Order: sequence, then C-alpha cells, then structure tokens
Amino acid sequence: MKPVDLTQLPPVTRALASKARTYDESGEFPRQSLEVVHEAGLLTATVGRSHGGPGHGAADLTRILLALGRGDPSVALIASMTQLVHLLQAHQPAWPSALYERVLASGGLGLLNTLRVEPDLGSPSRGGLPATVARRTADGWSLTGRKRFSTGAAGLDWMLIYAATDGPAPRVGNFVVPAGAPGITIEPTWNQLGLRASGSHDVVLTDVAIPSDNFLAAAAPAEALHLPLTAIYVGVGRAAQDHFREFARSRVPSNLGRPVATTERFRAAAGEISVLLDTAERLLLDVAARFDAGLPVPDAGAARVVATRHAVAAVTLATRLLGNPGLSRDSPLERQFRDVQSAPVHAPQEDVALQAIGKGDLMPA
Repeated sequence: MKPVDLTQLPPVTRALASKARTYDESGEFPRQSLEVVHEAGLLTATVGRSHGGPGHGAADLTRILLALGRGDPSVALIASMTQLVHLLQAHQPAWPSALYERVLASGGLGLLNTLRVEPDLGSPSRGGLPATVARRTADGWSLTGRKRFSTGAAGLDWMLIYAATDGPAPRVGNFVVPAGAPGITIEPTWNQLGLRASGSHDVVLTDVAIPSDNFLAAAAPAEALHLPLTAIYVGVGRAAQDHFREFARSRVPSNLGRPVATTERFRAAAGEISVLLDTAERLLLDVAARFDAGLPVPDAGAARVVATRHAVAAVTLATRLLGNPGLSRDSPLERQFRDVQSAPVHAPQEDVALQAIGKGDLMPA
C-alpha cells in the first residue's frame, strides 16, 4: 500500500473536478477519477498499520473527503465507502484476519461497500431485521435478497451484505461477497437529483454462495466514524464558494460599472458563506481529532447536524445570489446545489441524532 501525502490533495481535487460534469451528465461509473484517487493511495489510507497500511484516522479521512468532495462528491462518496470499512476495522476489528488480508491483496481498485438498505426495511439505523437471508449450506452460506442505494455498485470489488441467518434465532451480520460472484445482478435504478455518478443502484442476490468464514458480526460503529461522510458535503460547499468568488470578481453589470464583488450585498453573502463553511470544517476536524486521540466525543452527533446544515445553507446562499446564472446547467453551481441536497439523507439522519441529543438533555438531573 502506498504512503499518503496529504499535501498532494489539491491536484487530486483538480483532476476530479475536471471530469465531474461529464460523469454527472452521463451517470457512468467514474472509473478514471477513482483511479486517480487510487493512484494517490487514498482508497487504502485508513488501513491499519497492523495490516501494513498507512493508518490514517478519522481526522485525516475528514481532510481527504473535504478534498475529494470539493472535486467530485460522487467519487468521494464511492471512495468513502471503502475508506470507512477500513477505518472501522482499524478501530473495531471484526474481520477474520485471513479474510481481511485476502481482500486487501485482491488487486484492482479494491472498492468495498456495506450494503444495508432494503426496499421494505429502509435504513437499518431505525431498527428491524433485514429481509436478505443467509441460509446454511454444506459449504457455507447462500444469500438471497435485494439491496437499495448501493453506492458504486457497478464498480465494487467486494460487497458486505447485511443479512439475517435463517432459523428460529437469526443472527444478523455482514457477509463478505466477491462482487463478481454468480447470482449477483445490478439493476440500474439510480435516478436521483444529485450524486448522479455515484451509481447507487439496486443489487439483487439470488442464491449467492460464499464460504462459511465470510461472516462478520454486526456492530454499530462509533458515532464519530460517521463524521468524515459529512465532510464530503462541506467540500461541495467549498467548491460552490470557489465558483461564487469567481463570479463575483468577474461579473461587471453595465449599470454598476464595477464587479459585484465590490457591493455590500455580495460581500455580506461571501462573509456568511465563509463563516458557515469554516465553522463546519473546524467542528468536524475538532471532533475527529479528539476521537483519534481516544477522548470522549459526546458532541459527534451535534457536530454532524450543524456541519450538514451549514453545508446546505452555504451552497443555497451562493446559488440564490447568482440567480439564473447559478441555476444554469452550464454552471458548476447548479450541480453543486443538486449534490448537496443528499447531505441530510445519510444515516443516522438528523432527527435520529437530535432525538438522541434531546433524550440526554431531558434526562432527570
């Protein structure tokens, strides 16, 4: 695995940004951009040192995803699914060592994703058993079910399928499945407003056979491990901020005779966008750094709620100030406005986080 030089993130951002519009319009799997991320060593940045990886923690992953999100959030989201699997393994080991080493050595881009959401279940973060079933066979397991919103489905190397075992006392966990295994079909169902190149299609499993030791016990990740995902959308906010600045400095209305960047209206908006994004970024990095240091992070959920709101508000404000030019398909801001709407969708969603915070706040003193 390659060492990671975080000072080289800006060229990666620029490379992703140069292809973002093309992939957004085609909806095609962004392989070339992910190859750039892979060549920079970023897909395995969070592999633990005990497995020969660089061992970057939550704070560095937050920095990486800020940069990738600024370039292309669809690519960032696909990359994050792999990076978060490795980060979780480094903090809460659950893989059989031989299986994990086999996955690390399997070549290609090494893309992984934990497929949890189902048509009836929705997000497992709200409770309930998955309908995807793992049945015991003479050689291992046979999996049957359907997964929705499977980010990067067409380009994955490995799928971690959240399923329940059959029998009167089912166990729930993740089953590690090679993406090319017989019985796996990808249905092109992803037709969303934003993150169009993330290819989060349905994955259908029909009697997919895997060995008996390809099972990982389900474990709820520490809340701080969700923080880097939010950084993707703060990165989108930074990209929108870049475009807002460029527009404000170059736009000279004939009735004004000077750039709109010199007006109080645009300066106040620029200040508000900076405050929103600076605060969001510092919150995420502060909580992630404390988590990496082994300190308590009771404010992880709150940081995520605030950072998500700030990212959405910053992009919305930039779009509103630009008006029609910002909503043009020829403007990167139009794509960024669509992409940032996906920020509140990720589990655990805002209402879940706020209920948890409120429950603690209302407990008897």
